[in-house]
Amino acid sequence: MDPTLPVMMQAVTIAEPGPPDAMAITEVPIPTPAEGEVLVRVMAAGVNRPDIMQRKGLYPPPPGASPLLGLEIAGEVVARGPGIADDAFPSVGARVCALSNGGGYAQYCVVPAGQCLPWPVGSDAIHAAALPETFFTVWSNLFMTAHLRAGDRVLVHGGSSGIGTVAIQLVRQMGGIPYVTAGTAEKCELCTTIGAEAAINYHEEDFVARIAGLTDGRGVDIILDMIGGAYLERNLRCLAPDGRLVIIALQGGARAENIGLARIMTRRLMVTGTTLRPRSSTYKAEIARQLHRQVWPLLEKKAVRPLIHATFPFARVVDAHKLMENGAHSGKIILNLQTA
Repeated sequence: MDPTLPVMMQAVTIAEPGPPDAMAITEVPIPTPAEGEVLVRVMAAGVNRPDIMQRKGLYPPPPGASPLLGLEIAGEVVARGPGIADDAFPSVGARVCALSNGGGYAQYCVVPAGQCLPWPVGSDAIHAAALPETFFTVWSNLFMTAHLRAGDRVLVHGGSSGIGTVAIQLVRQMGGIPYVTAGTAEKCELCTTIGAEAAINYHEEDFVARIAGLTDGRGVDIILDMIGGAYLERNLRCLAPDGRLVIIALQGGARAENIGLARIMTRRLMVTGTTLRPRSSTYKAEIARQLHRQVWPLLEKKAVRPLIHATFPFARVVDAHKLMENGAHSGKIILNLQTA
């Protein structure tokens, strides 16, 4: 590596799993990029629900991944590991956003080169850091797994979340019809403002009945679900024939009892689930290629955009986690390392 780079860096570490106050910023060695990896000087990092779970000890990193928190970053490439062609992207000096396998809450982070994308034209570090986790997740699940087609009706739970707000926009841009659930009138209004056909306040309405009314009893073609067990039976009742349910988180529990399977058979429903972090670098690189080809042009002409709720200086990572956990946010929460 470049001998002018520092040996140590500041990073968020956790002595023992626990509440937000379990995190502290300490000095740790700078990582060295391995085969096919690049070292990025981090300018900004996204805060995501899996970070909360890992901090609590409920989501251990997969084998070989950094034990540090942080799954998405934006910054500048400062070194490359072996095995990357001289003319391959990203070069040293390139400004990239990247889906990391961990380690993003730090001044430097190593990521596989294939998981890097250029900043969209006109973007800055804060907005670029808001892209990878949500856009990789939405694209891989709705378009690569559920095979969304123009005209599909799509129900997105957690419509005001970072993933939800991106899903609304991409579904609309690709010719689908997005419906969402959200927890307050203000969040519902936000969702309709950015393109949701309808937003259902789950504290006040039965989303199954409302979806039936909105679709003339047919149901939706795809559901993107972050709740899991608590919603499984109701999700099945919302699906049209040949509908696809994709479960990407288990905020409402990992078990579902007394589920009638006949509906799955008679309506030819597909129920699947995915987690992105353990997937191979080859698969993640394919997501990146598809995003660059099909979504980056939309970002550059402002047809879609990440919604950023709040930006915190790196030193206030505890406050960022507290905001994520209380659920009051809409859109993304970003750590700004440029002020560190």
